Amino acid sequence: MFGACAVALLALVWVIPKIVRYIIGQQVKQAMTRLFTDPYTKNLLEGATALSKFGLLNTVENELRSEQAEVLLKPIGTNRPFPHFDGLLFSSAQLHRKALNHSIPVTVTTVLGRRAKRPMILSIPIMTSAMGYGVALNKPFVRALAKGTAAAGTALNTGQGPVLPEFRDLAHRLVVQYHGAPWRPEEDTLRVADMIEIRFGQGANAGCGAMVYNKDITAEIARDMGGADMGGTDHPSQDFYIPAGFPGIYKPHELRELVEQLRALGRGAPIALKLAAGNDLEADIKFAIQADIDVLVLDGAQGGTHSSSAILVDDFGIPTLAALCRAQRFLKHHGLRDRLDLVISGGIRTPGDVLKALALGADAVYMGTGALFAATHTQISKAIPFEPPTQLAWAAGQMKDQFDEDEGSRTLANFLISCTEELKMGARALGKTSVHDVDAQDLVAWDPEASRITGIPLV
Repeated sequence: MFGACAVALLALVWVIPKIVRYIIGQQVKQAMTRLFTDPYTKNLLEGATALSKFGLLNTVENELRSEQAEVLLKPIGTNRPFPHFDGLLFSSAQLHRKALNHSIPVTVTTVLGRRAKRPMILSIPIMTSAMGYGVALNKPFVRALAKGTAAAGTALNTGQGPVLPEFRDLAHRLVVQYHGAPWRPEEDTLRVADMIEIRFGQGANAGCGAMVYNKDITAEIARDMGGADMGGTDHPSQDFYIPAGFPGIYKPHELRELVEQLRALGRGAPIALKLAAGNDLEADIKFAIQADIDVLVLDGAQGGTHSSSAILVDDFGIPTLAALCRAQRFLKHHGLRDRLDLVISGGIRTPGDVLKALALGADAVYMGTGALFAATHTQISKAIPFEPPTQLAWAAGQMKDQFDEDEGSRTLANFLISCTEELKMGARALGKTSVHDVDAQDLVAWDPEASRITGIPLV
C-alpha cells in the first residue's frame, strides 16, 4: 500500500509541473496571438499606449476623480521632476584648498532671528516642517516629533493644529505657527514660543485656505480645538476651515501691526512669515520687509502636505531651488541680507540638499516628509502591504493606535543626528570649520538648468 502511494506521489510530482507548464504556455500563446493579430482598436496594447501617454500616476488619479466627483485631495506632495539640488555638486578641496581631518570640529549651531530680543538658537540647521496635530497628525506622532527634535537639539513646528502644553514641555525649541483658524494659538502659548511663524501659504496648498473635514476629527481633537458640537456622534457635526492668508491683513502696515503685537506677546521671540514661493516672490518679500519680520520662510513647489487639492500640489508655485536663489539675490541687491534670516522648505531630502541650500544662502531648512518617514522607519511593517505607512501618522489613520512614539522619537533623532554628522563631513571636505561658511563658490553645476537658475558655472 505504502509503495503504491509513493509511486502515485512521484507521478504527481512529475506530471503536475508539466501540466502547469502546458497551461501557462497555452495562455501565453493565446495572449501573444491576440496581441500580434487583433486590430489596434481592440488590442490590449491600446491600454498600454494610453497608460504611456498619461502616465500611471495621472491615470490612477483620473480614475479616482471618476469615482469621487469631488476635488481630489493629494497627500505628501508632488512628484513632478522640478529642477532641484541634484543638478549641483560640491568642488573638493585638495591642494589649492585643503580638506580638514575628521578630528577638526565643525560648527553647526544655527541662530534664527539675530535681531530679535530672544533669538532662537538651534544645535543644527534642520527643523521639522509644520505638521499640525489634529489637522494632519495624531497626538502620539506629534509627541514623537517633539521628543525626537529635542534629542537632536532642534525645533518642532506646531503647524496649524491646536498647540498643547505637552508639546511645549517635550520640545527643545518650539515654533508656534500663527494662523486664522478659530483655534489659533492663544496668548499663553505665544509667550512660551521660541519663534512665532505667521502662515500665509505653503508650497503644496499655495495661498489657499484648508478644509478640515469632520469625519477626520475625533472627540479628543475637537476638545483640543476648543470644543465643537459633536451632534451626538463621535465626530463634530460640521467641517472646519482654516482661512486663506490671514484675515484682515491686506496692506504692509496692517501686517506690521500684527508683527508688533506678536513680538510683544512672544516676549521678543523672532517673528517669521511663511509663504508659498510664487512668481511674485520679490513683491511678496518687499511686502514682508515693510512689516519688519525677523525670518522669512519660503516653501517651494515640492513642499509636502497631509492633504491638498491635486491641482495645487502639482501645478502651482515655483521650485524650491529657484525660490531660494531669487530670494537671496533680491535680499543682497537691496542690502537686506543681514537684516533677515532665510529658511527654506519643499523637497529637502538629504544632507546634501541641506548643505547645498546653506551654500546658496539659506540659514536653515525645514524637513517634512523625510522626518515623517524617519519617525515611522521600521514601524511601517505594521501597515504595509495592506495600508500606506502614513496610516500610522495621520490623525484619522487606521493604524494610529499601533504607532510607538518612543521608537518614533528615537529613529527621528537618529536620522537628524546622522544628517548633521554628514553636514560636518561635507564641510571638512570643503576645508570649512562651519556649515554656515559654505557658499556658492564651493559649488559647480553639471546640469544646464541648475546652472541657469543658480548662476553657478557649468562644468
